[in-house]
Amino acid sequence: MVGAGPGHPELLTLRGQSWLSRCDVVLYDGLSNAEMLAHAPQAKHICVGKHGQSRIWTQPEIIQETLRHAQMGCCVVRLKGGDPAVFARTSEEVDALVAADINFEIVPGITAALAAGSYAGIPITHRGIASAVALVTGHEQPGKTKSDLDWPALAAFPGTLVIYMGVTTVETWTHALLEAGKAPDTPCAILRRCSLPDQQQILCRLDEIVGHLTPASRFRPPVITIVGEVTKLAETMDWFTKRPLHGQHVLVTRPSQQAGELARPLTELGACSTVQSVIEIQPPDDWAPIDLFIDELNKTDILAFASVNAIQYFMQRLFERGFDTRKLGSTKLAVVGDATARKLADYHLHADIIPPEFTAKSLLDTLQTTEELSSAPSIRIVRANRGNNDLIDGLKSSGIDVRQAAAYQNVDVDRADPKIHEQLRNGEIDWITVTSSATARNLHRLFGEDLSQCRLAAISPITAGVLEDLGYTVAAVAQTYTMQGLIDAIVAKASE
Repeated sequence: MVGAGPGHPELLTLRGQSWLSRCDVVLYDGLSNAEMLAHAPQAKHICVGKHGQSRIWTQPEIIQETLRHAQMGCCVVRLKGGDPAVFARTSEEVDALVAADINFEIVPGITAALAAGSYAGIPITHRGIASAVALVTGHEQPGKTKSDLDWPALAAFPGTLVIYMGVTTVETWTHALLEAGKAPDTPCAILRRCSLPDQQQILCRLDEIVGHLTPASRFRPPVITIVGEVTKLAETMDWFTKRPLHGQHVLVTRPSQQAGELARPLTELGACSTVQSVIEIQPPDDWAPIDLFIDELNKTDILAFASVNAIQYFMQRLFERGFDTRKLGSTKLAVVGDATARKLADYHLHADIIPPEFTAKSLLDTLQTTEELSSAPSIRIVRANRGNNDLIDGLKSSGIDVRQAAAYQNVDVDRADPKIHEQLRNGEIDWITVTSSATARNLHRLFGEDLSQCRLAAISPITAGVLEDLGYTVAAVAQTYTMQGLIDAIVAKASE
C-alpha cells in the first residue's frame, strides 16, 4: 500500500519509488499521479477509476483484483493518492489481505492537509494561532441515519479543521458547523489539486463556501477545505503563485525523449507544461554512411557534430560495433554549441572547436578561421537526415574535403492529440515552444490557424522567420539559441 502524495509526481517517497521499481502489478486510483508509473515500466498498470474520466471501481472489486494478482505470486503495489492511512479505506483492503494470509507493507505518503502548508502557504498548526488540528471527512459512510461526527465539538474545536471529500456534501457540513455555533465569518480556504501547476485556491468566509462549491462542477474534486485563522497566512506565506510562469499553460513540442529538458524547468517556474511532440527521433534506415565515417576516422582530421542527438546516436553505433573512444584517435572534434559540447563530455571527450554562437553559420565561421584548415583537412559532419545545408555548402565553397552522414532521422508526427487541439482552439494554451524550422512547419501542418490562439516562442531568428513566413506572429525569440535561452525569452515576455 503506497501513498502517492498530494499530486506532484516528485512528492512520492523513496520507499514508494523502490516498491514501484520492482513490482509486477500496480493498481492505481485517479488521485495518484499517473506519471509515477514511469517508475514501474516492468509492471502491469491497472487503473481502478478516475473521477470524470472512467468508471470508479467498487471497493470489493479493488480487493478482489488485488487478491487475484497476489495469490498468483505477483508483487502488487496498490498506489493510493495522499496517505494510505488518511480517509483511504486502507483498513478494508488490509483486512482482506490478512484473511488471505498475504504479507503486506504500508508506505506513508504526504496527505493533502500537510501539503497545503507548503503549497498554499497555510500551516495547519501555528504556535500563536492553532495548536491543534482535526482531519474531518465530509463524506461519511452511505446509509447512516445519524452522523458519527460531533459537530458542536468540532465547531468549538480550538484549532484548525481540514475537511476532506466535502464538495458534494458542502451544504450539510457547513450548515452543521454554523448551526453548532461556528462564526459565519470564520476564515476558510478551499484548495484544489494541491501541489500541481494548476493548483486552485479560494480564500473566503465559512458562510461563503457553499456558493463557491455549488454546483460541484464549479470546483470539481479532489478538494480540501481548511477552516480556521491559519488560512489568513496564505497571502504572506505564498510562494507557489509568485513564480514567474504561474498560471501559464505551455505546450512543449520537442521529441518525447527530449521534452523533459524543456518541460521540467518550465514547470519549476510555475507553468503547466504539456508535451505534444511534432517530430520524433529514430535511428537511420541505413547505417552504412556512419559506419564508413567510423572506419575512416584515422583519415579524418575534424569530426563535427551538428546536435546533441548526432553525438548520442554516433557514439551508440560506435559502441555497437565493438569500438570505444580510442577509435577517435587524434581526430579533432567540433560541435555546434555548448550543449553539444556537454553531451560530448558525457563520453569523456573534449570538444576542440566550439563556435561562440549556437548556429551552423557560427560553426562555419569558426572552422574557416581555425588553424587546422591550413592543411586542407578532411571534415566529416554527423547530423540529422534533414536540416540546414549552409555548413556543408560553405565548407565546400572553400575547397575543403567535406562529407556528411545522418546518424539519426527526424520523423514527422502524423496526428496531434485531439485533446490538445481542443485546448488550443479554446484558447486554453498560452505558449507553444518552437525549437526548429521543421517543428515550425509541422505545427502549421498539424494545427493550422489555431496556432494564432496562443503565443509562439522561437529558439532562434531563423525559426522565427519560418513561422513568420507561414503567417504567424512570434511573441518571443531566444537571445541565446538554447533551451535555457528559450525559457528566458518566455519569462521575460510573460512578465511584461
